[in-house]
Amino acid sequence: MTWKLILALVVGFCISSAVGAVLVPYLRKIKAGQAIREDGPTWHMSKTGTPTMGGLMFILGIFVAIFICGFPGMLRGDCKHLYIFAFALIFGVIGFLDDYEKVKHKQNLGLTAIQKFLLQLVAAIAFLTLMRFEGMLTPNLYVPFWGTHLILSWPVYMIFAAFVIVGTVNAVNITDGIDGLACSVTFVVAAFFVSVAALWKYTTLGVFSSALLGGLAAFFVYNHHPAKTFMGDTGSLFLGGAVAALGFAFDMPLILIPVGIIYIAETMSDIIQVTYFKATHGKRFFKMAPLHHHFELCGWSEVKLVAIFTSVSLLGCIAAIFGVMNRFHF
Repeated sequence: MTWKLILALVVGFCISSAVGAVLVPYLRKIKAGQAIREDGPTWHMSKTGTPTMGGLMFILGIFVAIFICGFPGMLRGDCKHLYIFAFALIFGVIGFLDDYEKVKHKQNLGLTAIQKFLLQLVAAIAFLTLMRFEGMLTPNLYVPFWGTHLILSWPVYMIFAAFVIVGTVNAVNITDGIDGLACSVTFVVAAFFVSVAALWKYTTLGVFSSALLGGLAAFFVYNHHPAKTFMGDTGSLFLGGAVAALGFAFDMPLILIPVGIIYIAETMSDIIQVTYFKATHGKRFFKMAPLHHHFELCGWSEVKLVAIFTSVSLLGCIAAIFGVMNRFHF
């Protein structure tokens, strides 16, 4: 199994790098540049015109890697990696539509919030229904660290699961706000799932996670500060879908709490900011939300932010490893 995981990582990295070498110049040629939000840090306006939709490079790289490395499993009827990719791809398509509208109209406005929410909800319900039909889900909600389960009815579980998926996807999207941040944080999350798949011998889930790891490593070459391309909603929604799907494919969605600690902090900062602003009639809890912008205004560089946020994510993932050790007996 180990060689398959290594091969998936290498193929994911190589194909994503090759695609990026062609894609980034093409995006620049067709002027598929990112429109920067005017309500963000003023110095971000210098990023205007940086090619967006760069997430296409790791999406293609991951697909090639999982097809090659997961093919033996597919012959045995194990297609979990394809289900996860298809689910993440649906969210990537939603993001692509959003990016296309932004590029077309040369402004930071794509699909409306309600349009994105409804499309994401439909995708989540469809995925959960497929997972249940394939016997990959149970309504027994595993609680990490305690090694116990909460027994839920199917309707309650499905509502909870849809909420978690849509929330996770949008949390990853919010995290994608500075050069290399969402890429680096999700790289660590992918490494966590590779580790768990190796421990539990979940080959196809491990193949997808390793391919994701390789694809993100390749993308970081183009996305670290100063970024040569942004992943756009195409990439960030795909990543959100992948992370959420992996949590459910391993049948332990609550592990996304420690694993996704940065995603949660970013989302909560937005919620706190809006709630506090309304409650106090115009006062701000943070200098700017989401959280990474607050620290930018405190004087942190983008490189420092990425390093610290990724380190926090790593600590959350290490804790999560210990939290699931009693899930199975080795």
